[in-house]
Amino acid sequence: MSEEVDLVSYSSTGYFSKLVADYLSGNEFLKDFYMHTTSLEGIKASIVARKQFNTNRELLVQQLTSQYAGISLNEKQKLNLQALLNQDTFTITTAHQPNIFTGPLYFIYKIIHVIKLSDELKKELPLYNFVPVYYMGSEDADLDELGYINLGGEKLVWQTNQTGAVGRMFVDKEFLKIIKSIEGQVGVLPFGNELIQLFSSCYSIGKTIQKATLELVNALFAHFGLLVVIPDNRELKASFHSVIEKEIREQFSQKAVNRTIEKLSQKYKVQAGGRELNLFYLFENKRERIQILESNKERARFFSVPNLDIVWSLEEVLKELSDFPERFSANVILRGVFQETILPNIAFVGGGGELAYWLELKEVFNAVAVPYPVLILRNSFLLIPKTQEVRIKKLNLKSEDLFLSEFDLIKKIVTEKAADALSLNNEMIAIRETYQQIKQKAENIDMSLVQHIDYLENSAIQRLIEVEKKFLRSEKRKFKEQQIQISSIKNILFPKNNLQERIDNFSLMFAKGGFDWLQFLYNHSNWLEQRFTIVKY
Repeated sequence: MSEEVDLVSYSSTGYFSKLVADYLSGNEFLKDFYMHTTSLEGIKASIVARKQFNTNRELLVQQLTSQYAGISLNEKQKLNLQALLNQDTFTITTAHQPNIFTGPLYFIYKIIHVIKLSDELKKELPLYNFVPVYYMGSEDADLDELGYINLGGEKLVWQTNQTGAVGRMFVDKEFLKIIKSIEGQVGVLPFGNELIQLFSSCYSIGKTIQKATLELVNALFAHFGLLVVIPDNRELKASFHSVIEKEIREQFSQKAVNRTIEKLSQKYKVQAGGRELNLFYLFENKRERIQILESNKERARFFSVPNLDIVWSLEEVLKELSDFPERFSANVILRGVFQETILPNIAFVGGGGELAYWLELKEVFNAVAVPYPVLILRNSFLLIPKTQEVRIKKLNLKSEDLFLSEFDLIKKIVTEKAADALSLNNEMIAIRETYQQIKQKAENIDMSLVQHIDYLENSAIQRLIEVEKKFLRSEKRKFKEQQIQISSIKNILFPKNNLQERIDNFSLMFAKGGFDWLQFLYNHSNWLEQRFTIVKY
């Protein structure tokens, strides 16, 4: 497979926030909101900080071993698992919810990125070992977000009445109907049957979504040495007891985040600041907020889970925490601290939205003395097949041009091909010169006339601008074929006017290329270079 690769800045695409663009450019204002730079030097500094924190490596390896019971690990995974016991081994982590069938393409890109980063760091820093990890956010209860995929322009939705944490839900008959729908689209492709067999094996009736997602991710990425962590685990949560207790007693996290938001919001639109108590309660098929029912100036006195008719005193909720740590779930404000507590992690790879909220969390980490990792924006790809590349070249478009709107693209083509015929710049210059001469005469007669002449000049220029727009609209009608081609290209490469990676599922691409497609992504994945990758293949 021959490929052509272009790298463009994230800011030039128009799909990333100013906050993310400024973070990538090293904006001075943001330097107080993170600990280490996205660089090899930043990685080294993160290693030094991590070495000073006592990660319970034995517990981690023990729970991972238990989690993988019944799943055959390859040699690379076995070595990585045992290496976690070594104080010179560190993890490179990405996190994501267990979207069914992996959800949008960026799920795949995030995981490939941590694998590539781990491999490259082993070469650059041979005294250390690095293990790629996918941290599964299986306690997320937003089925509307996690329970569908887009495939070939069709939205396939899991119709289930199950509630609570999606990771704890079970594969049912309605779920299997989606596999049948996928088969209808990919069955005739070279690796379509292999993909359907993989889905059918991982998503079997009665299996939890988190278990099925573990098996699917493992099947796709085991040969790269990836390990998956499911943090919905009694023993791992018990190791986080002190932080949860501090949150219950002091509600420290919101106070820390609010201080940060106050500063950050001076220049940027910030994410939600969390709640007074950033904890959920997991019970059977429910995941409900824990709320403070009553408090005095010193501390909270009573806590409740309204939808479960639970009310605790401080002593009772702390006893519940000691007896059932698995029932307590961190929300987005505390989730990262939990991740960095149980893993010997030095770098976190996330999307633009994730980086935005992580930039609010440094003081939360400081409050509980947990090391804050290097933040790395996940890789983004625009994959352009040969058929589309031929059409793009015929239109004489550059890679950066593809991110323009359809309107701006056709305008660019029209103006480039008929720039002189459409432009009234010379006429505008002539009018300005004429009015300048009139103003000079007016100044000698009556200065009060100058303002009126300025108005007439601006009106004349505005009318010419309108004429120029009409020229452009008329000329566009001659470029109808190009308009149709642009519309088709944009619909394929930017479905629903969004980035390909935020909409499309990986199934069609895997069904065409199999595991070679994953290797293809790995080969073109950046590790520390933060730029958007366009691959024409």
